[in-house]
Amino acid sequence: MMAEVCEEATYVRHHKKKLVFVFSAMRHFAEQLATEGLTIHYTKYDDADNRGSLYGEIKKAADCFSPDEVVVTAPGEFRLLEEIRGWSKQLGLPVSILEDDRFLASQSEFAKWAADRKSLRMEYFYRDMRKKWSVLMEPHGPTGGQWNFDADNRKAPDPTLKVPPTYTCDPDDITLEVISLVERVFPKHFGDIHPFNYAVTRSGALDALELFIRDRLPGFGDWQDAMLQGEPWMYHSHIALYLNSGLLEPLECIQRAEAAYRQGSAPLNAVEGFIRQILGWREYVRCLYWLKMPAYKTSNFLDASRDLPDLFWTAETRMNCMRQSVLETQQNAYAHHIQRLMVLGNFALLAGLDPQQVGDWFLLVYADAYEWVELPNVHGMALFADGGVLASKPYAASGSYINKMSNYCAQCSYSASVKNGAKACPFNFLYWDFIDRNAARLRSNSRMGFAFRTLERMSPQKLNAVRDDAKRFLRALENGEKV
Repeated sequence: MMAEVCEEATYVRHHKKKLVFVFSAMRHFAEQLATEGLTIHYTKYDDADNRGSLYGEIKKAADCFSPDEVVVTAPGEFRLLEEIRGWSKQLGLPVSILEDDRFLASQSEFAKWAADRKSLRMEYFYRDMRKKWSVLMEPHGPTGGQWNFDADNRKAPDPTLKVPPTYTCDPDDITLEVISLVERVFPKHFGDIHPFNYAVTRSGALDALELFIRDRLPGFGDWQDAMLQGEPWMYHSHIALYLNSGLLEPLECIQRAEAAYRQGSAPLNAVEGFIRQILGWREYVRCLYWLKMPAYKTSNFLDASRDLPDLFWTAETRMNCMRQSVLETQQNAYAHHIQRLMVLGNFALLAGLDPQQVGDWFLLVYADAYEWVELPNVHGMALFADGGVLASKPYAASGSYINKMSNYCAQCSYSASVKNGAKACPFNFLYWDFIDRNAARLRSNSRMGFAFRTLERMSPQKLNAVRDDAKRFLRALENGEKV
């Protein structure tokens, strides 16, 4: 049984492309199952008798078919798991919740790993997962003699790069029908619906994976942190939406990348970096989510409370890095991890934006976003709202980082080299204002020592200028002015 329901489509107002992707992938999967001989009970969004919620559809089916039991795979969001746990009592039927087997680490396995640790750092979990699954391992230890080649993966962008094109496909009749539905039913949701070129079948997702392995994996390591205007895809794989929806499986992606290294078609720094994102980071954030929910979602270590500004919806800002990142998100339901973390997330952190509002935005705008993956990445990594459960320090940075890792600043109204005043990059004074106003909470963090020693050497005049610039900017932001 499968159902497209209003409750799941609107609990946040998902990007139009995200809705098209999910509904079309569901319809294609149902069609595939039917051709394999399975009986599928499928409810489309605009069916006249659609009850609008998963429970409503389950109740209707139970009344119609009188089943002995309901069997469901565990969902990817805590709120939905809590709802499903109540179905048995509501239906008067046994409800079996099966573990989602599309992952490489179980929740119980992670809980055992985490039990006696003072800090839950991904790096050590990742090493254990490499050993467990025999990925990039030799008899004497990790391939290449070290676990992590991230230091080799931070090259500043070369504007002359000729980035190989990403995978695209034309929408078929099923997808065109879904596009028409989304245009009609969700006209006020965020994002552009055209062009829609994502795969919506497993065969298409496999083609997307193969294209990445062949054309972009060799350059992925060097350029994975780089940002170039007009190049939203860069050397990234763009397969997270396929992985997180189940069209691809993590181990097949990992093994395909390792095979490329063994065959000499991709360097180790690129392959290890790609594998770490899946075998390390993806598995880690999912397990951390389930270990720490529901309290994790409401934590707010820095007491951030400013409302999400309109520029996150409109891209109306003089900050070119923010404008490019929001525009590309609007157009593609995608932005790569440095845009998400070091531009959008960094700005939200420095400006003290409310974690719940920021989290809802990230959840709805990206086609790969489900709460199990979005919440730890945004709440913990980008906003430090969990106080260091996930990250060892806040990922705060001034304009110099963005200037180093992109060509955005060359076409910006502000100057990354100016620290104060009307022409200064807002990231510059917001960074020091963030350090200053959070000193009581962050001074004891061992990785923040350099920042606080620099702050202490800052003259009173300089610090007052920082505070004045930040106050002026944040007031304008709150007033809806173009900043």
